[in-house]
Amino acid sequence: MNGKPPSVLDIGCGRGGFLLAHALSFPNENVLGIEVRKMLVDWITGVAKGEGLGNVHAEWYSVVNGLRWIPSNSLLKTSYLFPDPWPKKRHYKRRAFSVAFLEEVHRVLHADGTLYLATDRVDVDTHQRSVFRVHGGFELTDIAEATEHLWPFPFSTDQQLFCERKGIGYHRYIARKK
Repeated sequence: MNGKPPSVLDIGCGRGGFLLAHALSFPNENVLGIEVRKMLVDWITGVAKGEGLGNVHAEWYSVVNGLRWIPSNSLLKTSYLFPDPWPKKRHYKRRAFSVAFLEEVHRVLHADGTLYLATDRVDVDTHQRSVFRVHGGFELTDIAEATEHLWPFPFSTDQQLFCERKGIGYHRYIARKK
């Protein structure tokens, strides 16, 4: 990276398509991606180096370990897009999205910061919204035609493109600190 701290965090950056597109589209923002699969982080690192992208970095890390290493009020944007759904009830405990997770995101976001969310799973959407209600520190806005201007990304995730190709609906919304 260019030596400056990140202003954007992409949680679960996967293969890095969204992460790298973000870095290319917003060269004045330093974008950090975290991903639990090391081989994907290594691949993203190689692409960023090969393309000479100094404003992007990927870390091999699991968000379930918290975000204590990120300074408070330091991020303008955080994205949590199409997370692993862990759809079986017995696996719900593996979902990273919890009140403790939201507390960490709330802490690291700048007062004007925004958390961007997307999912193609109704159960994940329902779970996340219930966690937001319990936490109470964010105001949610669904992204629809009337609010499309609130979604600042002129690019899509791989999963979003897949959903569009297959005609699978998905939900996008933003969360702002209260």
